[in-house]
Amino acid sequence: MIRINIILNRLLILLFCSSWMSASITVYNSVNNQEAELKILDSKASFISAKNLSEILTSRQPYINNDRKKMVLYFSDTRIKISSNTSYVLVDEKVYHMPVYAREKDGDIYLPTVPFFNILKKTVLPGLSYDPKKKRLDINVVDFNITNLEIDQKSNGTILTLYTQQRFDEGHISSFVHDNGWFYLTIQGGLVDTTRIKKVETRGVVAKVTAHQFTESAQLAFRLRSDIIGHEVFQSHDPKTIVITLRTPFDKRADRIRALRKRWQLNTVVLDAGHGGKDGGAVGKKGTREKDIVLDITKRLGLLLEKKTNINVVYTREEDVFIPLWKRTKIANENNGKMFVSIHCNSNPNRTAKGFETYLLSPGKSDDAIELAHRENAVIKMEEHSGQKYKELTGENLIMATMAQSMFMKESEDLAALIQEELSKRLDSPNRGVKQAGFVVLIGASMPNVLIETGFLSNPTEEARLKQAAYRQKIAEGIFYAIIKFRTLREKLLVEG
Repeated sequence: MIRINIILNRLLILLFCSSWMSASITVYNSVNNQEAELKILDSKASFISAKNLSEILTSRQPYINNDRKKMVLYFSDTRIKISSNTSYVLVDEKVYHMPVYAREKDGDIYLPTVPFFNILKKTVLPGLSYDPKKKRLDINVVDFNITNLEIDQKSNGTILTLYTQQRFDEGHISSFVHDNGWFYLTIQGGLVDTTRIKKVETRGVVAKVTAHQFTESAQLAFRLRSDIIGHEVFQSHDPKTIVITLRTPFDKRADRIRALRKRWQLNTVVLDAGHGGKDGGAVGKKGTREKDIVLDITKRLGLLLEKKTNINVVYTREEDVFIPLWKRTKIANENNGKMFVSIHCNSNPNRTAKGFETYLLSPGKSDDAIELAHRENAVIKMEEHSGQKYKELTGENLIMATMAQSMFMKESEDLAALIQEELSKRLDSPNRGVKQAGFVVLIGASMPNVLIETGFLSNPTEEARLKQAAYRQKIAEGIFYAIIKFRTLREKLLVEG
């Protein structure tokens, strides 16, 4: 009897191990008739590997923050933010809720299978279907009538060939070039395979491709490297395609002009939310923390730039983390930033002080400016080994640092003036003007750079205003339109030159 029990136990262990070893979800993509195995956390397929899912469905590596147990998955131009030990998923700016928490294991995040697949189907993969009994995930393209894209470069333009499963009515295809540098193609009744389109190699005048699926139409957007002089759209029958011709000037000088414009055009803006983590910055009487207010304004500004322009946005921080001052401009330079904007809130022992002001890097010329710079620079004491990163930042050394950035001073002054002008249009608060002070965070930024004090948390009225989302949105919009005006003026000079 004991021998039989031992044999039965061994058989059960073998069966369990076998089911565990074979535990995975089969992913079938009918675009290329390929299969892949998706890792799961248990044999019931209750949780799926976020890393593995990203490898199978996207071509872009996910962003992983192991310390905070967070991950960002990229589907075309859509960002899906997930975190361990939470049931919330952020798709761009929209929040989705899952009935079960995500889990962390071995540097990976495991997501509840069915709820997360449902979110993907609603947002980025409408052709997705999952059979929990068969443990099979189908990327179903039978329903897709826009299946692939090819881009070919010619001497006088670029040809886009969009493969379809049907012919669309002429009136259902529309296209236009936006002044933000994007070419848009909208197809009523189209259902686009976004997973395939996003993997297309760009060339010619096309720098980037994105695809969006809407309820009754599909839209493809193409970011252009340079202006085009015209475009044509027509359909062919065999094979079924929509062919778009983007015409560019046939001129050898065009390449040189484009190269010069690319070097100097405002294509990357670095946004710096002041303070963060252990450095809370100024604190209002009601407990409002500067680090929270400025991060919100920075994200609102970044979203405006990302949605309404073709400007690449780089953040020195996107969460409540501590970033040393020296590292902020290092991030800006390493990302080839063309503008550095640092956003802060002010404070003053005089609780009646209020208003907004924008600063340039220079030795302070007033007692208030000197005191403000001293307070903002005090964060250095929180940095580890700060003595190795900073020299004495007063007197001659500060003057030398300012001179090193003198080539950007005029542009910084112009940007600061535009920011004050645009904020003044939107805020019922005093315009305190453009000022100068020795802010360490601006030292070393090889680009036009400013520091904005959006209001005084020490003033009860302004603290209450800064706590309002609508007021913070006004600040973000003011800075946004100042950046747009600055870019327009700068690129106008490039064209005229």
